[in-house]
Amino acid sequence: MGTKNRHTSRRARPPLDADQYRSRNAADRAFLVGVELKNRVRSAAQLARAASPAVSTGRPQASVFGAEESLAELRELTGSAGGEVVGELLQMRDRLDPATLIGHGKLQELGAMCASDRADVVIFDHDLSPSQQRNIENAVGVRVIDRTQLILDIFARHARTREGQWQVELAQLEYLLPRLTGRGVEMSQLGGGIGTRGPGETQLETDRRKIQRRIRNVEEQLEEVRRTRAQQRQRRESAQVATVALVGYTNAGKSTLFNAITRAGVHASPQMFATLDPTLRSVTLPSRRKVLLSDTVGFIRNLPHTLVTSFRATLEEVERAALILHVSDVNSPYADEQARQVERVLAELKAQDKPVIRILNKVDLLASGERTQLRNLERAVHVSALTGFGIPELLEAIDHLIAEDPLERVFLRVPQGEGRVLATLAAKARVISREYHDGLVQMEAELPASLARRLQKFLYAGRRTPGKGQAKN
Repeated sequence: MGTKNRHTSRRARPPLDADQYRSRNAADRAFLVGVELKNRVRSAAQLARAASPAVSTGRPQASVFGAEESLAELRELTGSAGGEVVGELLQMRDRLDPATLIGHGKLQELGAMCASDRADVVIFDHDLSPSQQRNIENAVGVRVIDRTQLILDIFARHARTREGQWQVELAQLEYLLPRLTGRGVEMSQLGGGIGTRGPGETQLETDRRKIQRRIRNVEEQLEEVRRTRAQQRQRRESAQVATVALVGYTNAGKSTLFNAITRAGVHASPQMFATLDPTLRSVTLPSRRKVLLSDTVGFIRNLPHTLVTSFRATLEEVERAALILHVSDVNSPYADEQARQVERVLAELKAQDKPVIRILNKVDLLASGERTQLRNLERAVHVSALTGFGIPELLEAIDHLIAEDPLERVFLRVPQGEGRVLATLAAKARVISREYHDGLVQMEAELPASLARRLQKFLYAGRRTPGKGQAKN
């Protein structure tokens, strides 16, 4: 079987014994392993060409998100988890080895590399079965985790609220449960045949029962969260306040954009998955209507299904949103591929048919000549969340697509003594014209239907010709 191997050693320091090294640096030394199937390279390129996103960044895009790019992404994930990459191995194979993924010969080579680079953990850019994980650990002599386990670890590091911690714990427990099996026949349950009668319930079954009991407990806690959110959502819907959800590939700038629009001051970081806990803030649109903007967890290629399931309580805001803002990094050569990954998760959430505005973020990093050529479309807006460029145009686009609490153009006669009503109109309506006559303020205004109903007694059908006391806005 032909293979293409790459080993990059990042060790640039004099040798230390294990105790000396650990005393100087607490970060895990990680060795990364990527595997690419030859036949998958061609099929992935064909799929990328056949399934281009509805709105492209307009910049040159890489033909396929291959093993090299995936390994670079794994490097970023490792940094977000607090690890230090000390070496990498990329192997090209015709097919995966069912026992060790990379084959016994390559496994021996990996063990030597890990020993040479003093690796504490080996991270595979591929999902490992429980038996593969055990076989590799036995061969290389250090901890072995896969991409899913790494992402779960990052989520655990970044969860701040109790809800976020519950969701991460549930995903971790569901990942761990099948990996308790296969510890050997000595841990099997009490059997019914000759030679199978053991001492009774073993530690394996005890551990499994404890995990299942904890899963049920966490699920009950999250179900209570979902009920509370459903009640809050019903109140918002009865008040005709629409929810707008920010989604996008991890590190596309969603939280920075959220802060630029709402001034909320939520944590924004270049690390991947810096935002886990949902945040809702009110935003006033140019029409003076209010919407709730929701910041959500970033998506990623091959996002573990356990995470999508566990974060259902959080992602329900996406499922029930009136409008989705899909944020992309316009500078990424893989922005179109990342957009396809986001669309796959939206499909899993049954939210693929909702109205979407594509936000092409980070235009401040483009060359000045490229910025002058940017053209917004009805469903695509160029912005810089860092500088505020394009935010007014984005709010106008949101205003145009929000159907909840539609705008009405009305004529009103309000007594000048009704200061509270006049203040409400100034704050929540667009006053088109205004004139003062016989102690009345006569105005033409554009305002939400819900506000028009509240001010029904001040409405009138006729329209006066502008007079001497009129003021126009």
